[in-house]
Amino acid sequence: MDAIPVSSPVFQDIRDAQQRIAGEAVVTPLLRSAFLDELTGGTVLLKAENLQRTGSFKFRGAFNRLSMIPADARAGGVVACSSGNHAQGVAEAARVLGMPATIVMPQDAPQAKLDRTRRSGARVVTYRRGVDDRDVLALEIARETAATMVHPYNDAGVIAGQGTIGAEVAEQAAALGLVPEAMLTCAGGGGMTGGIALALETLLPDCELLPVEPEGFDDHGRSLTGGTVVANPSEAGSVCDALLARQPGEIGFSITRRRASRGLAVSDAEALAAVAFAFRELKLVVEPGGAVCLAAVLSGRLPVKGRVVALTLSGGNIDADMMAKALAG
Repeated sequence: MDAIPVSSPVFQDIRDAQQRIAGEAVVTPLLRSAFLDELTGGTVLLKAENLQRTGSFKFRGAFNRLSMIPADARAGGVVACSSGNHAQGVAEAARVLGMPATIVMPQDAPQAKLDRTRRSGARVVTYRRGVDDRDVLALEIARETAATMVHPYNDAGVIAGQGTIGAEVAEQAAALGLVPEAMLTCAGGGGMTGGIALALETLLPDCELLPVEPEGFDDHGRSLTGGTVVANPSEAGSVCDALLARQPGEIGFSITRRRASRGLAVSDAEALAAVAFAFRELKLVVEPGGAVCLAAVLSGRLPVKGRVVALTLSGGNIDADMMAKALAG
């Protein structure tokens, strides 16, 4: 395996991020459902990042990273590429900090994500998923405008911001008198997974970390099994649009592989069933990509009987037609 990148964050970076985002990001609740516990036979702790500002965990990393940009470099603004949740997080963070933002998004991103990114004042440039190289396009825009490029997951500041989730889970679980034996994370590019892994390394060293992905896009699982980063064959083809990164980011994966030895994968049908369960039973709106951890528990892919398990509900930015599809199933 390769050495950990020099730019990899450390635990203190998470503590610093907690201070930067305080007052702007939401300290989201760690929820329990008596029905879910009865159904699974375990204790399931739900970190409701669907209730985060902009509807997903992404605001944490975006606001932390943008806050780290020196004042004399903020006039050029920021450029980011995203399928939607990072887009909204960066756009809103830039609005709060008074910085211009340009976001490169796929043409087939959910309309709600496109609309809300623009609502925060960002300029949206679309690309064709699987045809155009979004990173190249974003870098060209950054060079032309003297903007700071903020990668959705392969960035130490972003990862540290997402790691605040893990710190909160540890603190909130302790307040409940509980110690999670496993932590499930929704894994796309792996910024949140790497950040949570970093937090757990210090705060819950005996807690197993399990990245969860859509079937056919299980690059984290396959990378962990093989010991090196591997890519997905495609960047399209699942209802979990938020989790379709081509491969794990180098920085986040270098941390994740210290904490995780395997991953889990769920089908689109299982993800949609979890969306419906969250709506009907938990009274929460969760998008498919944000529901894969819940899907892993509900489907039995991770048995939780007699165990304390924490998981992320990473986002709630779902279009009405997708919610209707989930409820119809």
